[in-house]
Amino acid sequence: MTENKLSLNRNQLKYIVIAAMLIDHIAWAFVPIDSAAGQIMHFIGRLTGPTMAYFVAEGYYYTKNVKKYALRLGIFALLSWVPFVYFEYGRLPIYMVSETIGTDYQIINSWHFTPQFGVLYTLLLGLLAIWLWDKGKCSKTVKVLGIIGLCILSCFGDWPVLDVLWCLFLFIYRNNTRSKWIAFFWVGISYCILNLFIFEKIWTGLWSVGVFIVPLMLHFCYNGKSGSKKAFHKWFFYIFYPLHLLVLGILKWYVFMIGICC
Repeated sequence: MTENKLSLNRNQLKYIVIAAMLIDHIAWAFVPIDSAAGQIMHFIGRLTGPTMAYFVAEGYYYTKNVKKYALRLGIFALLSWVPFVYFEYGRLPIYMVSETIGTDYQIINSWHFTPQFGVLYTLLLGLLAIWLWDKGKCSKTVKVLGIIGLCILSCFGDWPVLDVLWCLFLFIYRNNTRSKWIAFFWVGISYCILNLFIFEKIWTGLWSVGVFIVPLMLHFCYNGKSGSKKAFHKWFFYIFYPLHLLVLGILKWYVFMIGICC
């Protein structure tokens, strides 16, 4: 590997993108998206999803046990479910709704389910997409259909479809720099175009172009080394992810309720 201008190992880059994620989530909770501060904070936050997808592809290549890796992602995706839903909606993922019907005002209670998960869920699907493509004992057609199915399932998670495809392409073209970043670009440009149509004001979706900083960061900053092997570095993101969502969710809805009361 050629000498980089700034030499950062995997652990250091992970902490950078974790900080970017925190900035992004603070913006979603408290900063208007059409403000300059909101745009800048969300732009910074675009570093996280693609970089984590890159490290999942790297993790698959280097791990000694893919099943344990997938199980770890799955467990923490499940543990993050309640904090993620609470952060997004201010309620638990399984909740009861009371409805009044009929002339006698009969109250009917029904349980509702919110199938929305955080980015760990989507990264798990990305890992499974790599696993299917690399080890699946089936035709390429079946593999493609399976990956399409995983992309559909990812619509219940954060960074849907994007992190599945980025994980897959960054693994497939791991040894072909040009093809790897071309594939990354086309997935990213699709994301940017979609965001421009989602928001009422086109310019409020411009923060999505932040994903294109990731190839530059990885090319010029990542030295290809893992850094310290201490367990703290391995487990920090898994623990920090649900914990920060829970804390921000409580603060977000507490501030919201104070605003209503005042």
